Amino acid sequence: MQSLLLLVPLLSAVLYAVAALLLKRSNDLGAGLWRTTFVVNLVTALAYQPLWWLGGHVYPEKLWQPAVITVCYLVGQTLMLVSLDRGDVSVATPVLGIKIVLVAFFSTLLGGERVSAQFWIAAGLATAAIALLNRRTGAHHHDVGLTIVTAGLSAAAFALFDVLTRRWAPAWGVGAFLPTMFLMVTAASFAFIPFFHAPLSALASATRPWLLGGSALMALQSVLFVAVVSSFGNVTASNIVFSSRGLWSVLIVWCAGHWFSSRERQLGGVVLRWRLAGALLMVAAVALVLI
Repeated sequence: MQSLLLLVPLLSAVLYAVAALLLKRSNDLGAGLWRTTFVVNLVTALAYQPLWWLGGHVYPEKLWQPAVITVCYLVGQTLMLVSLDRGDVSVATPVLGIKIVLVAFFSTLLGGERVSAQFWIAAGLATAAIALLNRRTGAHHHDVGLTIVTAGLSAAAFALFDVLTRRWAPAWGVGAFLPTMFLMVTAASFAFIPFFHAPLSALASATRPWLLGGSALMALQSVLFVAVVSSFGNVTASNIVFSSRGLWSVLIVWCAGHWFSSRERQLGGVVLRWRLAGALLMVAAVALVLI
């Protein structure tokens, strides 16, 4: 049964990679960072509302807790979309895998425990992975440095999101904490509207399917992963399997990038092989931290 349940985080990993490519394409067609962020946040918030059925309790005096986590989520989500907008999916998605290494670091830092040797080895592997992802040939660099920085900072924000959620959510219950937090995300997302370069109604008809499809898949993979981990446990194995999203992003770009009109296929086999090696090292770093 536990082995079959690992198919869910595997599906989430594939859905994430596909969602990233769809959102990348929608930005190429003019969706824009702030309109994309707004739509992704609203669709994800809507997808989490059925969790109310799982039960839980809202504590008005502790609303500052989901508010803090909302800030972490918004920073992480926005930087993730910046990395996809300005750079390559086959770089951004593997770098986002460093989140689990950072979760281990923040958990140790906030818990006052000593950083283990295992963590430093994993950090070394993750650093080597980023170096491989940064390998360049030819003229097509696609803002690799900016992609790595923004994806890395996004991973740090999402790591804090994970650590604080694990600390505060049990008292509320999954059925109350996450839906409350995502209602706050929805409210905060309206602050992005003044930064739209054009109203949502002005989105080109060719752009809408990519944006809505990417937003829906991003929300679906998140809910599937959270539902399985919160209901059945097996957190370690699930996170290792989910970290394969970096591998899937490289493989999908390599084999099916033309379906998404991805410019990353222009980089050639040499660069994509380095990125595949980097993604494999990142999965190894995640596995080392979690096992």
